[in-house]
Amino acid sequence: KIPHKFIVATGVHRASTEEELKEIFGDLYPEVRDNVIMHDARKEEDMIHIGTSKNGTEMYVNRAGVEADEFVVIGSVEPHYFAGYTGGRKAFLPGIASFRTIEQNHRYALRPESSALALDGNPVHDDMIDALKTVSEKPIFSIMTVLDGDHRIYAATAGHIHGSFYAAIDRANDVYCVPVSRKAELVISIAPYPMDIDLYQSQKALDNGKLALADGGILLMVSKCRDGIGDEAFVKLLASCDTPEETLRRLDEGYKLGWHKAGKMAEIAVRGEMWGYTDLEDDVLNSCFIRPWSDLQTAVDEALSIIGSQAHVVVLMSGSMSVPKIG
Repeated sequence: KIPHKFIVATGVHRASTEEELKEIFGDLYPEVRDNVIMHDARKEEDMIHIGTSKNGTEMYVNRAGVEADEFVVIGSVEPHYFAGYTGGRKAFLPGIASFRTIEQNHRYALRPESSALALDGNPVHDDMIDALKTVSEKPIFSIMTVLDGDHRIYAATAGHIHGSFYAAIDRANDVYCVPVSRKAELVISIAPYPMDIDLYQSQKALDNGKLALADGGILLMVSKCRDGIGDEAFVKLLASCDTPEETLRRLDEGYKLGWHKAGKMAEIAVRGEMWGYTDLEDDVLNSCFIRPWSDLQTAVDEALSIIGSQAHVVVLMSGSMSVPKIG
């Protein structure tokens, strides 16, 4: 019998299904299934207070995690649109953190320092490091992978959680960063399958696309949004505001988990125009300050007529994952 416990670090996301657990653990699943703990961020009785971060975030995490004698953390590293990168320290926060802790941490997502590839001075990342410091006296071994566009292992690192995480960053940049000579007046950012599942996930294609967008330009998102909006909190906030500037003012007054997506979209709408070629209803897109289009070629032709046929254009075929680097 295996004496170890396995925590599935879901953060605030849904629990893994039985089929997903079989995929994670493979042939070992029948042997370990009774030792698998599914983290639930809303079960306050499972949480323990481990301190307050330098930013003032009250850190509550799953007791089963921090009371272990030693840890093995398995994850993947890729750019993240406000945490800098996934992987490593994210296993603890938000991975096994409480809902209120994650909500406090994610309010920093709208700080200018909180963006893809950014770690130094990023308050979201700083909170994660502070959470990890509370168990730093215990052995924390880590295996980090970097996956390519076909979800195959491109690189793997192992060692202490910090060392393996930072070692994987350069390899992640090899896969996900795209050199762009200069910012463009038109950026077409495509959310490929499965990231095109809904607007909630497709927003990442907008956020990556904005990194290549010149002020006053047009950012055209292409996504099926097969399952509609997804988590509706951010759309409700946008729809309740008459202008993107009003959305940003509302966020200054208070934050709820999920609203950072509304803020990120409002920031783009202040800088330029967001257009969308999706299967969503026009009124949904309009409420999010996205101009809807039913034909992609017509949208491109109209954009070029506005910005000029000699304007610089950038197309991100995997906009949800590709991070433009200017220069």
